[in-house]
Amino acid sequence: MSPHANSSQAQPAETCLRAQPTPADIRRWRQYLADERAEAAVYRHLAQNREGEEREILLALAEAEGRHEAHWLKLLGEQAQKSRPASLRSQFLGFLARHFGSVFVLALAQRAEGRSPYAMDPNATDAMAADEQIHEEVVRGLATRGRNRLAGTFRAAVFGANDGLVSNLSLVMGMAASGVASSVVLLSGVAGLLAGAMSMAAGEFVSVRSQRELLAATKPTQITLAVAPKLDIEHNELLLVYLARGMTHEAAEHRVAERMGLLGCDCDPSLSLRPELPEPEDQHEAVGTAWGAALSSFCFFASGAVIPILPFLFGLTGVAALVIAGVLVGLALLVTGGIVGLLSGTSPLTRGLRQLAIGLAAAAVTYVLGLAFGTVVG
Repeated sequence: MSPHANSSQAQPAETCLRAQPTPADIRRWRQYLADERAEAAVYRHLAQNREGEEREILLALAEAEGRHEAHWLKLLGEQAQKSRPASLRSQFLGFLARHFGSVFVLALAQRAEGRSPYAMDPNATDAMAADEQIHEEVVRGLATRGRNRLAGTFRAAVFGANDGLVSNLSLVMGMAASGVASSVVLLSGVAGLLAGAMSMAAGEFVSVRSQRELLAATKPTQITLAVAPKLDIEHNELLLVYLARGMTHEAAEHRVAERMGLLGCDCDPSLSLRPELPEPEDQHEAVGTAWGAALSSFCFFASGAVIPILPFLFGLTGVAALVIAGVLVGLALLVTGGIVGLLSGTSPLTRGLRQLAIGLAAAAVTYVLGLAFGTVVG
C-alpha cells in the first residue's frame, strides 16, 4: 500500500475524531475561547494608555491571543456559536484594565500567563503552550517597569501601613490587658499613632536620602571628557580611571586612545564600554524621593495606626472594643498583604494570610505580656 493510501485513510480518522468531541471538550474549548478573547481585550485596553514600544508590545500580545482564539474557533466549528462567559479571573482583569492602573493588571496577567493549562492540554498546540510561557516573561518585563516606578514610595507606604496596624494594635492590646481605663488605652493609642508616624517619616526620609546619595556617589562623572586633552601622554593616569571602573587592561587602553584623540575612528566598538554615558534606566527611580517616601510613610502609618483605636473613639470599652479592633486590623492586614502579593506576582491570599498571622501573633504576645505586667504591678 502506498504512503498516499495510508495518508488518505489516516485523515478521515482524524477528521472523525475531531468531529466528535466529548461534551467536556466542548465546554473546555468554549471556556478557552472566552478567556482568550477577554485577555486580548485586556491587552488592547492597556495599549490605549501606552505609547511607543510598550504599546507595540501590548498589541503584539493581543494579536497572539487572537491566534489562540482562532485555534479554538477552528476546533469548535459550529459549536462556537454558543458562547460562554470568560472566567472570573479574566473578567476581573478586564475590569481592572478599564478602571485602574496597569501595574496591578500586569501583575495579575503575569501570574495568569504562568498558570496556563495549555502545556497539559492535548488539544492545545506546542506553539500555544510555548507562547503562554513567553507571554509570562513579556508581561513580567512590562510589570517590572511599573513596579520600579512606584517601588520606593510604595514600599514606604506598605511598610508604614503594616507597622501602624501591628504596632498600635499591640500597644492597645498590651495597655488594655494591664487593666488601665479605656480612656488611658485611647490616649496611649493616639500617642502611639503620632509618635510612630513621625518616627517612620523621619526614618524613611533619612534612609531614602542616604540611598540616593550613595547612588549619586558611585555614578561615573564626565571629568574624563574635559581633562583628557590636557593629560601628559607619557604619564597617562586616565588608564587608571578605566581600570578602576572594572575594564580589562586592553579595553582601558583602547578607551584611553579614544579619549586622547589617538584613534581617528572607533576601530573596535566592542571595547568601547562608554561608562561616562547615562545609565539607560534611572537607578534613583526605584528608590523614590526622600520627601515622597517620608510623606507616604507618615500618612500610611497613621492610617494603619488609627484602625485599632476606632472602637475606643466610638465609645466602646473592654473585650468588645478589643475584639472589634482585632477584626478590623485583621481585615486591613489581609488587604495590604494581598496588594503586596498582587504586585509581586505571587498569591494574594498567601501573602495576606502571612501578614495576618504575623500581626495577630505580635498582638497576642503583647496582650499576654500586658496581663503579666498588670498582675505584677497590681
